[in-house]
Amino acid sequence: QVQLVESGGGLVQAGGSLRLSCAASGRTSYAMGWFRRAPGWEREFVATITWSIGNTDYADSVKGRFTISRDNVKNTVYLEMNSLKPEDTAVYYCATKLRQGPLWDYWGQGTQVTVSS
Repeated sequence: QVQLVESGGGLVQAGGSLRLSCAASGRTSYAMGWFRRAPGWEREFVATITWSIGNTDYADSVKGRFTISRDNVKNTVYLEMNSLKPEDTAVYYCATKLRQGPLWDYWGQGTQVTVSS
C-alpha cells in the first residue's frame, strides 16, 4: 500500500505561483505524477517524475510554466506552478505507479487550485 497526501492548493491571481506537495508513505514506487480535473472536464495528465533517475514529462499545456521535482529523502514530490492561468483551475491529484507502464496504482485525495482572472 502507498498513501499519498497532497497539500499546497489555494486561490491565486492569474500570473501568480503556487507549489503543491505530495508526501508518499508505504512501499517504494517507480514514479509519481500529477493530474488535474477541472469542472466538467475529464481528468488530465499534468506531469510525472521517476523516483530513481528523476526523468520528467509534462503536458504541453504546462510546459515551461510547471516544474515537477522530488525529494527522495522526504519521499515527497512537488509541483511548482508559475504563470498560472484561469484555465489551470482544477482539483490537482497526486498519483503513483509501482512499475513502468500506463497504470497508476494509488491516488491522493486532491487539492483545489483556483486561479482568478
